[in-house]
Amino acid sequence: MADPIEFHFLLDSSGALIVFQETGASWASVLAFSSEDNAREFIARSKLEVAEIAAIAAADRGEIAELIRTLKPRAVRNLLLDLDYATGDCIAIEFEGDALGIARQHRLTPGAHARKH
Repeated sequence: MADPIEFHFLLDSSGALIVFQETGASWASVLAFSSEDNAREFIARSKLEVAEIAAIAAADRGEIAELIRTLKPRAVRNLLLDLDYATGDCIAIEFEGDALGIARQHRLTPGAHARKH
């Protein structure tokens, strides 16, 4: 997959980011999509109540750093890119300091669920 130009995040009606926490995990992961179309497809399949899709330029290190600094105290430790609702397949990108680090293929375990941050 090519590097995304923007990350598209899902927000609920109060403006909170929607994150996923796997069953038994002590941390959560923020959901992001490489395109608005991918985000909309996930919303349709998951039936999540999403009020808005917000985008941040992938190259905007300042905005990415601010987002990570906001999320880390809330036990969010990585970004799940392009989560496939049916299979759980995605790319997990770890937070390294206040930047995005190593990306790896990941599959969410059955029973993982969404929550808001």
